Amino acid sequence: MAQVTIGENEGIESALRRFKRQVSKAGIFPDLKKHRHFETPIEKRKRKAIARRKQRRRFSRYGKKQEA
Repeated sequence: MAQVTIGENEGIESALRRFKRQVSKAGIFPDLKKHRHFETPIEKRKRKAIARRKQRRRFSRYGKKQEA
C-alpha cells in the first residue's frame, strides 16, 4: 500500500505527485486493470503471447552475439 505523509509546509500538489510516483513504482495500476473485469481464456492467451514476444525480442537484442 502506498502512503504519503504530508510535511508541515508542503502543498497538496507535491504530495499528490509523490503519491502517484509511489503508486506507479509499486505497480498497482497494471494490477488494478488486470482485476477490473473478467478476462476470457482467449484474451489471457493473447496477452501472454504478446508478453512472450516482447520477452524474446528483448533477449534476442541483448543476447549472445553471433560469431562471423
